Amino acid sequence: MSRRPFKKLKHLTTTPAISQRMARVRQAGTAPELGVRAACSGLGLRYRIRNRDLPGSPDLANRTWSWAIFVHGCYWHRHAGCSKATTPRSNIEFWLAKFARNKQRDRASVAALKRQNFRVLTVWQCEAELPERLARRLRVFFADQGLAAIGEIVGGSLGTARGSAAG
Repeated sequence: MSRRPFKKLKHLTTTPAISQRMARVRQAGTAPELGVRAACSGLGLRYRIRNRDLPGSPDLANRTWSWAIFVHGCYWHRHAGCSKATTPRSNIEFWLAKFARNKQRDRASVAALKRQNFRVLTVWQCEAELPERLARRLRVFFADQGLAAIGEIVGGSLGTARGSAAG
């Protein structure tokens, strides 16, 4: 009797169409992320986008002011109550386990950043698609942050089509 080094997995069915669709999913530079970047730039915020050295690799971060923003896709990160957080009908066990790991990793990343005294905001894909809602989330987050340089801008308008301050 031979020993198998790995547990035998149930056959995962994947069609070529599913493989092609999943291969097109971006990890960075997504439309919601670009919208959040534009809104933050419109507020006059400075940030870095390559943050591989920080826990969870936040999409935007400012180490001087100790804040980080994650832009999460509603599907991959399971935005509660969102219609985009669907579960595939094939390989349900696999997907549920994957989504649970994603959520666990997200919680661990936020906790690790908070231990480093970072303020953390999670912006969901569906929020980033609505400029007014995104502007409100950013205003609240940065007003609570207490950044004097942003205070005047945060109280102003941020809801233009390009996500920048009017004027």
